[in-house]
Amino acid sequence: MSEGRRKAPTRARAKKHWALRVAGWLLGLFFLGVIGVVAAFFIGYQTTDIPDPNKEFAANTTTVYWSDGKTVLGTFYDQNRRSVPLEQIPKYVQDAMIAAEDRTFWTNPGVSPSGMARAAFNIARGQQLQGGSTITQQYVKIMYLTQERTFSRKFSELFIATKLSRSQDKKQILEGYLNTIYFGEGAYGVAAAGEAYFSVPDPNKLSVQQAAFLATVLNNPTRFDPDNPAAHQRILERYRYVLDGMRLTGTITEAQAAQYSAKLPKINKPKKTGGKYKGPNGFLLDMAKKELGTLVPQDQISGGGLKVVTTFDRARQGEMTRAAQSELPEKRDNLHVGLAAVAPGTGRLVAMYGGPDYLKSQLNWATAKGRPGSSFKPFAVAAALLDQRSIWDTFQGDSPIEINGQELNNEFDDDYGDVNLYQATEQSINTAFYDLIDKQMEDGPAKLVNAAEAAGIPKTSALERGRNNSSTVLGPDPYAAPVDMANAYATFAAGGKYVPLHTLKSVIGPNIKPWTDQKNVIEKKGRQAFPAEVANMVNYVLQNVVEGKKGTGERAQELDRPAAGKTGTAGGVALEHRKANAACNGCKEGKDTLTSWWVGYTPQLSTAVLYRAGKTGEGDLDPYSDDEAFFGGNWPVRTWLAFMEPALKGLPDEPFPEPDQDALEDSPAPPPPSSPPPSSPPPSSPPPSSPPPSSPPPSSPPPSSPTPPTPTKTKTPKPPGWPSIPTKPTKPSNTPVTPGGGGQ
Repeated sequence: MSEGRRKAPTRARAKKHWALRVAGWLLGLFFLGVIGVVAAFFIGYQTTDIPDPNKEFAANTTTVYWSDGKTVLGTFYDQNRRSVPLEQIPKYVQDAMIAAEDRTFWTNPGVSPSGMARAAFNIARGQQLQGGSTITQQYVKIMYLTQERTFSRKFSELFIATKLSRSQDKKQILEGYLNTIYFGEGAYGVAAAGEAYFSVPDPNKLSVQQAAFLATVLNNPTRFDPDNPAAHQRILERYRYVLDGMRLTGTITEAQAAQYSAKLPKINKPKKTGGKYKGPNGFLLDMAKKELGTLVPQDQISGGGLKVVTTFDRARQGEMTRAAQSELPEKRDNLHVGLAAVAPGTGRLVAMYGGPDYLKSQLNWATAKGRPGSSFKPFAVAAALLDQRSIWDTFQGDSPIEINGQELNNEFDDDYGDVNLYQATEQSINTAFYDLIDKQMEDGPAKLVNAAEAAGIPKTSALERGRNNSSTVLGPDPYAAPVDMANAYATFAAGGKYVPLHTLKSVIGPNIKPWTDQKNVIEKKGRQAFPAEVANMVNYVLQNVVEGKKGTGERAQELDRPAAGKTGTAGGVALEHRKANAACNGCKEGKDTLTSWWVGYTPQLSTAVLYRAGKTGEGDLDPYSDDEAFFGGNWPVRTWLAFMEPALKGLPDEPFPEPDQDALEDSPAPPPPSSPPPSSPPPSSPPPSSPPPSSPPPSSPPPSSPTPPTPTKTKTPKPPGWPSIPTKPTKPSNTPVTPGGGGQ
């Protein structure tokens, strides 16, 4: 054999040897790679902890209810979500979501190898990471990670999903998923989605078709938006895919799948209201939210899944809104009305009207403080009674009266002679109250302020300044809002019991201690502000404002049930006249009506009505009325009646408790207004069996006494029953700016 023949096999064997060696190296590298991947996965798995859940995806919508605890008033949320337990989600709803998103959910380890391979292939091609996620992975991405699409985030998702699937029951994962996944229309979770698309907030009431539709849109709410006509065909195809998956799992039959596949279910979205704060009810939600903020942390308000029951009565709120928007003067431009109603003895604000639309203006005319004018006088009556004075004590009724070097006047500068406190309140005689508070009571203004604060008028710097102000009795400064006055008068209606004003009845939630106003406000903070005999006497006096022949609130008799109350107007210089007033050195002071009040109540309900004008409420009200001034006894009482008549319908005509008879035994006045008045003699005269008052009113004959009655000026008396127009011309008022003018 030649040498050439011997070398050829040697070269072939050498090539084969190198091929085997390369194959060995490659196989070794492969195994090293596998080992490396396994090791990397093991290390990654062991070093990756399940992080704390994303707070925003654990948040639940807080639902606010009317006082019945059943009817929804509104909601507070950052993300619209209402979590429900898995057992409250029907199986066919669960199966629809599984058929759409992860048909091996119950058996897979929490991840999809094929999906991960597809994601890796996309990365190799330089494309964005996407697709292939199981329900567990989707839940992890929502609850524990960010929404970014990166390689590191995808591996974190893989490790956490695997670990979560091993540490949690699949039912827990599915429950979390169904309560956090986004369905479009601002709805997170299946409960919110059912309401958003079909007006069905309870998953138990979803049909199979509706469940399949929701499973369709959750895959991509933008791509499968039913409001987009171009998307209808792909929605239908995806919807049929979901139904077929439900058929394969036995959730529905083949016949049902064929029937349901014919068309999509009818979408029935709730009507758009322009926002949860739109309209008058926006003021209620705003007030409730502010009070809720004093009870729970801010993050609980919009994410705590709380059930909040307010004090607002839905029917009465509707009646109040109708009254505030219909029973108004014909001229309404830049005219504002604020109303508030409180249930005596509870502090519960049952209805409030702050304006026509919260979204257009957040200025709440029911909570904005204004000058109370003569509606502050009942606190002077209470202060006098606490000072051991009688409603039959007499005071100067003529105008003007000099107080601390100032001449202060009655409305239109009218004279009334000497009058008792009962008559002075009935006719709202300013000078008599100045005489009481600033001359006859030691530290009268301070005692008046004490009585007002005890009744429920909030302590403010303006009110505290009134302790040294001779004009405090006429409420010349912005001391109170309608909500304050309604609650303060409710203190008298409740026999002197004060309870702080509030808007919440109960608050419950998964992470807070249950709260009720009965335990935490009414029982804990309620107090006896006045002795019952004092409150009953104030009620007696204020009933005469309604029932008396010269009562400024005479129109309130139309309520046709026992009622009490007080009118109030505050004078001053309107915003539009202040420049001219400065130019004429104060010639317009006291001539404009800036606020007009009627605060009236029964034993069951106390309601305050306040009228104001101008953008800031500092305009002149007088052009809106045909009377000589915008008196509280006219439009404020009319608006009050329009609310109170339906609000009290069905309730008994409950009388006020009688005042102490010992305090009335020497009374020159008629029986309490709640009793039928005698036909003779008239109310201003003493009954035959009673001794005459120490100083008779101007219309009474002089008593058999050597002391003659106080002489009075000759003036045309004001006709009975304000607000009618006086027969004499209007006299210029000399009332300075500080007293606030006006007494009606």
